[in-house]
Amino acid sequence: MGQVEERLAGIGLKVPQLVPPVAAYVPAKLDGRRIYVSGQVPMVDGKPLQTGKVGVGEGLVSPEDAKKLAEVCALNALAAIASVTDLDKVVSVVKVGGFVAADPSFTGVPGVINGASELFALAFGEGGQHARSAVGVAVLPLDVPVEVDVIVALADD
Repeated sequence: MGQVEERLAGIGLKVPQLVPPVAAYVPAKLDGRRIYVSGQVPMVDGKPLQTGKVGVGEGLVSPEDAKKLAEVCALNALAAIASVTDLDKVVSVVKVGGFVAADPSFTGVPGVINGASELFALAFGEGGQHARSAVGVAVLPLDVPVEVDVIVALADD
């Protein structure tokens, strides 16, 4: 078990199995010292953990639940990274893109994506600090509430 996996285990988390693509793409693409991770959704055991729009009110995914789903997306991104390299070779999370299927009145999108950002900080320490976008959208694939993509930089060999 590497350092990243040990840090996660210390907070009761582990890198899951790679989520197979649901369309015509690869989960992660290595290009030189960068890995570009395709959008990861909160899938566990081949199924979305939750569906719907994020907001406050009856029938909506709560912001707190959505933040946990963003963490699941980040864990799935780690699995995608691990499919092309050792996680301990990652020196920097460069950029995170977060998308939230939000009720039109919901303005807390950045707080939802903090679930992913905080997970990357725990996994990579100082190297987990990153630039980020957090965008509210009308709908996401499979009607999931959250999607996260990421770009990471690797150590020089």
